[in-house]
Amino acid sequence: MGRRPLPGRRAEICRTAAQIIRERGYQATSLAEIAAALGISKSGLYHYTNSKQALLFEIMMFGLDQIEAEVVAPVREIADPEQRLYEVVNRHVRIATRAGGAVAQLAEEVRPLPAVSRRKVQHRMRKYVTFVHEIVDELAAAGRLRAIDPTVATYMVLGSILWVPRWFREGGRLGSAQVAYEVAWSTVDALLRRPAAFSPRATAYRKHHPSVSSK
Repeated sequence: MGRRPLPGRRAEICRTAAQIIRERGYQATSLAEIAAALGISKSGLYHYTNSKQALLFEIMMFGLDQIEAEVVAPVREIADPEQRLYEVVNRHVRIATRAGGAVAQLAEEVRPLPAVSRRKVQHRMRKYVTFVHEIVDELAAAGRLRAIDPTVATYMVLGSILWVPRWFREGGRLGSAQVAYEVAWSTVDALLRRPAAFSPRATAYRKHHPSVSSK
């Protein structure tokens, strides 16, 4: 990108551009259309980016920066892996539903990027997958994971998150917070031998197994 925009302006540019690219497709979208949607001239947009490829890369970096700041950093300090995994899903779904989920859905649009940029995006994506996988491995090592291969479980978690922006609708019957909570507890709960401490079925489980912790 050209000059780095201020945080609020960066979010506006990235989310607006992502929505247009998602609706029209990368190849069919022009910088002129994005500039018009932002209420600035095409030359004004060039003040922030020097090409459509650079803007696509910035959108992806913006999305990954959000995950790092709002998911990975705060969750890393949670001691219990069950709670850690729950928070990963809950926080990530909240991010994925912002602005119609447009930024999240562009994760698959890496092919138009130059090789160097594409490798940077893929490297950060792999780091996040590894982060989630390590939490699942910790649950498996503690005997708390069902008889599921940890790699399968990891991609089940990620798939449940990344599918949400495909069907979630802002202003619809379900709010972002409710969706994030329900996807989080049901996803984590499905992976555990005993009900997750925060799941609705945990109360019933404790009632019938009073001497057994839900963890």
